[in-house]
Amino acid sequence: MNEEKVIEILGLTKKFKSLTAVNDLDLTVYKGDVFGFLGPNGAGKSTTIRMMLSLISPTSGTIKIFGKSLISERNEILKRVGAIVEKPDFYKTLTAYKNLSILGRLSMGEVSRKKIMEMLELVGLDKRYKSKVKTFSHGMKQRLGIAQALLHDPDLIVLDEPTTGLDPQGMKEIRDLLILLSREKGKTIFLSSHILSEIEIVANRMIILDKGKKVVEGKVGELLNKNKLKVTFEVNDINSAKNILDNTVWKDKIYSSIDNKMVFILEPENISSLNKYFVENNVAVSAVIPTRSLEEYFLNITDKSK
Repeated sequence: MNEEKVIEILGLTKKFKSLTAVNDLDLTVYKGDVFGFLGPNGAGKSTTIRMMLSLISPTSGTIKIFGKSLISERNEILKRVGAIVEKPDFYKTLTAYKNLSILGRLSMGEVSRKKIMEMLELVGLDKRYKSKVKTFSHGMKQRLGIAQALLHDPDLIVLDEPTTGLDPQGMKEIRDLLILLSREKGKTIFLSSHILSEIEIVANRMIILDKGKKVVEGKVGELLNKNKLKVTFEVNDINSAKNILDNTVWKDKIYSSIDNKMVFILEPENISSLNKYFVENNVAVSAVIPTRSLEEYFLNITDKSK
């Protein structure tokens, strides 16, 4: 893992009168991370992002980006950051190309045609550069928003719920784009989302926030591996399978059984042992299907924090 810190937040707190939206938050994002920022509605995710982008001021705590204080070096930092907060907005009667040209000039001066077309190609909209934005689907507008955020070639990309309202195809398009930006373009991505399956696919590290406080932070794979798995065994004879498990340690690990499927709660290292036990006792196993979803982990963790 790259040890260079891109974002370092310490003791970050934001109060709105009697409401504490973010409470003593610490987090670290390293160069090259796709960092998942998770939490239920009202957890403080958008408030944190707004503080990171200097749109609102924290009540207390510090934010460093690229090793620099956001308070004292705001302009230098934001030159290297691209962001979408909520949904991107465009001039709907103008073309995709014209929108990027105007918005680019507003934020960074004249932008070359080559640069605009490169960004449109990157997000898969180069064939529609002459199309008016009012003809675009929601997913296409989201991708155009990402193109806008990338115009100045930022080192850090901050996205607040970029897949909200998208159909499965639109979500896949955004997911594929984020993977491309991370793996091929070397961008660091800070991704807030409530679509847990998307975070599970694209993120390497994550934090879960609940009621403004950090519940857990770490590598996605390691955090999920700490969980016991739901493992489905498809067997040829479920009655025989149940019988041979009587008076064994496996019986207490049965979660459910129906038709030819038995679901167990197991540690990852015990899956092969149970499969071997079935085979040795003449129960044919046609499939072993482990389930380790971020959604289950998320619900388990946030329930414990209540």
